[in-house]
Amino acid sequence: MSKRSTTKTYDDSPPIKQSDIDSGKLVLRQRKQGKLVPNKQRINIYLDQAIIAYFKDKAGERGYQTLINDSLREAMQRSSIEATIRQTIKEELRGRKRALS
Repeated sequence: MSKRSTTKTYDDSPPIKQSDIDSGKLVLRQRKQGKLVPNKQRINIYLDQAIIAYFKDKAGERGYQTLINDSLREAMQRSSIEATIRQTIKEELRGRKRALS
């Protein structure tokens, strides 16, 4: 004999449209009644207490995990931009060395 779930389902909700997401009417980051969050993966990670305290302090009502996620995304983008700039400078320097030869 299996138990029936008493959790409310959202099958009666209207379908989600891209325009709802683009307009900001829908926030996909929130977890609803045990449903998975699109484009996110649950992980367990151990962080220093000082790091958690810092992000909780800085986040306020926004949510410290979201702030940590955004900070990691910014670090990835900075790394990518830095690599692109370094590559461009190397190519420019090679071009000048060839021109001077």
